[in-house]
Amino acid sequence: MIIKKLKNGAKEKVNNKNMSKLKPIANFLFEVGMLNRTPRSGFQFLGSGDQSVAEHTNRTMYISYVLGKLDGTVNIEKMLIEAMFHDLGEARVSDLNHIHQKYTERFQADAVKDVAAGLPFGAEMVQSYTEHEERKTPESKLVKDADTLEWIISLKEQADIGNERANFWIESAKERLHSEIAKELCEEILKTDSNEWWGGQAGGEAWKNKT
Repeated sequence: MIIKKLKNGAKEKVNNKNMSKLKPIANFLFEVGMLNRTPRSGFQFLGSGDQSVAEHTNRTMYISYVLGKLDGTVNIEKMLIEAMFHDLGEARVSDLNHIHQKYTERFQADAVKDVAAGLPFGAEMVQSYTEHEERKTPESKLVKDADTLEWIISLKEQADIGNERANFWIESAKERLHSEIAKELCEEILKTDSNEWWGGQAGGEAWKNKT
């Protein structure tokens, strides 16, 4: 129910049927906030660093955009949507690393379907998630590479501050890359210190000429 103010100062109650349709969307926006508070569990085994699922999703979207641009033939908008929703189900099932998955059965596809139920754009979310899991399209293959590259970058950040274990994990993650574009970008990432961009290492001077 909305209160509408009339010109004469009186107030009139106005029924807005569309408001009831917004309730599932409001709940959805609160739910995706859970990704901010859902930790990426691999860091528990790595021994240093931390990251939320939302942080991982954010950089995966940027990497997807970059890979799409470098490829030049794929639908980048489609990739960004897929990257946005690829870990959505973890708001309900949490992030389970490879050790957890060995002993725990998770139903992430069911979680995505339940999240999408009642949303006017829910079918698109489910379709995007399903396409990502099937990995049959050029877009889904590149988004998966973006997902892996995000993990490699996170590991490189830990390696750069002295976690030797991260270097071993990087070699394992590299084997999961498929596209030549992702492999080439990975090699450049591994040659670049994570502090270089701002001047913490030789080659980066973003801090200079500060006003």
